[in-house]
Amino acid sequence: MAAIAREAGISKALLYHYFPSKRDYFVATLQQGAEELQRRTAADPTLPPAEQLIHSLEAFLAWIDENAEAYTKLMQSANSVAEVHEVIAVVREQTAQRVLDALFPGRAAPPKARAAVRGWFWFMDGVCVDWIEQRDLDRNAVRDLLLGTLIGALVAAGESPEALTAAS
Repeated sequence: MAAIAREAGISKALLYHYFPSKRDYFVATLQQGAEELQRRTAADPTLPPAEQLIHSLEAFLAWIDENAEAYTKLMQSANSVAEVHEVIAVVREQTAQRVLDALFPGRAAPPKARAAVRGWFWFMDGVCVDWIEQRDLDRNAVRDLLLGTLIGALVAAGESPEALTAAS
């Protein structure tokens, strides 16, 4: 905490005033990162679903590229630190719901499609960790892989995502 206070140019006492413990500071930092990610990946609802998804996915991949080390550590701690798991679960669920709302406007997504989209987010994290570790795919290849697997998951769920296949 002393190093953080020094880096911020404030006293350690002031830092502890706002964050009583290291864990409180960690959780606040994690929440701030999640909010930034949600803002950066927010889709323009005036665009067709495929374009919304592409723009959001490109913003997500850019964020990961800019924060590769932090993203890797985040994914590594997702199962061992309750606060990390909780934040990831909330962000993942909110983002999955945004995708489902765009694909099925004005109605609930069919259960298989809902499961396919939620499962795709777990797959996406695995692909992104591999991308960071290996660096043998460019960002466009990762984007295309992720779009293709989402389309495949929706087709396997019995959906015809024409709106997505038109843009991929």
